[in-house]
Amino acid sequence: MTRILWAVFLLVQVTACGWQDAPEQADPPLAKRVAHIVKASAGERFDPYYWLRDDSRSAPDTMAYLQAENDYTHAAMTRLQPLVAALVEEMKSRIPAEQDSEFHRDGGYLYWTRYVAEAEFPVLMRRALREPAIDEVLLDGNALAGNGSSFQPGSTDISPDGRHLAWLQDQTGWRQYRILLRDLESGRIRDTGISGASSISWAADGRSLFYAENHPLSLRSWRVWRYWPDSGRGPELVHEENDEAFFTSVGRTRSDRYNYVYLDSTEATEMRVIDSAREGAELVVFLPRQRGHQYAADHDGHDWIIRSNWDAPNFRILRAPETGHEDRDRWAELVPHREQVFIEEFDPFENFLALGERHQGMRRLRLLDYRSGQSRLVEFDEPLYTAQLGHNPESDSSVLQFAYTSLTTPREIWEFDPESGQRRRIERLEVPGGFDPDDLVTSRLWVEARDGARIPVSVVHHKDTPLDGSAPLYQSAYGSYGLTIDPAFSSEHLSLLERGFVFALAHVRGSQAMGREWYEQGRLLNKINTFNDFVDVTRALVAQHLVDGNRVFAAGASAGGLLMGAIANMAPQDYAGIIAHVPFVDVVTTMLDESIPLTTNEFHEWGNPKQPQYYDYMLSYSPYDNVRAQRYPAMLVTAGLWDSQVPYWEPVKWVARLRYLKTDTNPLLLRVNMGAGHGGLPGRFRRLEQTALEYAFILDRAGLAD
Repeated sequence: MTRILWAVFLLVQVTACGWQDAPEQADPPLAKRVAHIVKASAGERFDPYYWLRDDSRSAPDTMAYLQAENDYTHAAMTRLQPLVAALVEEMKSRIPAEQDSEFHRDGGYLYWTRYVAEAEFPVLMRRALREPAIDEVLLDGNALAGNGSSFQPGSTDISPDGRHLAWLQDQTGWRQYRILLRDLESGRIRDTGISGASSISWAADGRSLFYAENHPLSLRSWRVWRYWPDSGRGPELVHEENDEAFFTSVGRTRSDRYNYVYLDSTEATEMRVIDSAREGAELVVFLPRQRGHQYAADHDGHDWIIRSNWDAPNFRILRAPETGHEDRDRWAELVPHREQVFIEEFDPFENFLALGERHQGMRRLRLLDYRSGQSRLVEFDEPLYTAQLGHNPESDSSVLQFAYTSLTTPREIWEFDPESGQRRRIERLEVPGGFDPDDLVTSRLWVEARDGARIPVSVVHHKDTPLDGSAPLYQSAYGSYGLTIDPAFSSEHLSLLERGFVFALAHVRGSQAMGREWYEQGRLLNKINTFNDFVDVTRALVAQHLVDGNRVFAAGASAGGLLMGAIANMAPQDYAGIIAHVPFVDVVTTMLDESIPLTTNEFHEWGNPKQPQYYDYMLSYSPYDNVRAQRYPAMLVTAGLWDSQVPYWEPVKWVARLRYLKTDTNPLLLRVNMGAGHGGLPGRFRRLEQTALEYAFILDRAGLAD
């Protein structure tokens, strides 16, 4: 994993950061300044707050300072606690107490997840398609979590024969997952004693398990093992990846015949596959890695279906024979490259191919009929939506399952029959409390950036909120790693929308909203485009008198927090408030230190600062290095003490430097979650307090706290 945060808002536990019974504190804590030079071949920098880094998370001075910051934030927010509590209850009331997810069929069973009243975690369920059709509880996340505040559930996998379940869990928040097994016939649970895993996959034989291991220091997934639980022998190493630019993961094809090792970097990929049902089979390279070539292959039971950017920047789909796939001359094109359409994902079926693609920044679905060779889009009524492939484990199915949502429509799961053209909604996320989608209005706007690029912006507001320059704005974006945050419904956003806010999601460069080139224009020596795009969207919405320029609020997390740090330095006058969750703000120092997790494999994203060209460019935008004596907007910053993706000291140092240099009296609050990592603490209710704290902070600055 990169420094990607797959949810915009973090999950926290109130007591973990000393929020209760904290003393009143009138003045903000000021960190001491200690002389320290960060040396690099391209230059040296003075860092007086370097001492705040404590890899052990136990140094008394550092821990005392973090607690002082939490106490100060508590004191500053005390008067808003009634609003925070009210927001928590308001958002909780929109979450169904009990709910089952959609069913999906796999190997003679129906599988789904269930939430029960007041429970934080889902329960994995199944029911046989034969008699007796009894509902089985396969895994109860709530029982696993117990009272552990740092419990982190990981991925699960069921063997192809349906007899064994493997899952990952982490008790520290450091993403060093432990492998546990359950015999689904006897119910017996076994702790394998294997830890440090990042992904798991049962072999086709149903008796052995492949897993990828994280490096103990860098946390880069680098080795793959095969483990026979009932053999009495230890795991066998099947691959070790020594190129530090690559992540490693494991999986199984849709045909359940092959297992694969997927090796992924920013600029190249490679797959290795094994016919794991065959005794003595060995892992073989599907196609050797080549710089600039990214591909992924799936086996449909007969052939290989491949998504590849070979002579196709926005990707194309090809077919290869079961044997001889390593010869690209034997690949046959199914879906050609298109300049304006980016192929995101695919699911191969026996008679058709389902594609998830992007056009004009919007995610949509296309079906290719193998027999006729014709393709067609799955049409929807809303002008702005997100449609993506659902859970389709069986390639012989005649129907496609897909997910649909928009900024006004809660997530829905549909089944579509390509033969008849009929579709059936099988599940919809219920939003209790009288929510009516007709109360919301959504639109897609286009903003011309300063260099002429057209930036898509997804907008939603309440129908009673006028777009006449009087409404406050909440603007969010990410813009790194090619990750695109699509317009999707959020019941939490209703708490702002119903109070008159306009919500805008800016699809800035650095994502792949407009194709691969959109990403290329927002990384390495083009990174400044990400920041300029965000500011240009803000200024356009204000200049067009759509929102109130005095009440603009910006929010981002992780690499999106880097975006927040950059705009705070570049355009502080444009924002009334900025929210930065676990922000990646000390870019140069972190990327110089290869002992920090996730550094070496990200050189292709940010550049290697050991090279003067990249050092100078990264230094030009690094939020921590560009803090200066000027006015800054009100700011709320969060950090996780056990964060392995953005170490806690990055946001903490940034806040310390801001306190020392900023010339305004606007609030600057830092909240350090002392018991969790990058994503905070899991659970569907725990996360609401963090969101409520953020919204209370924003509503107060917008004059809407009452």
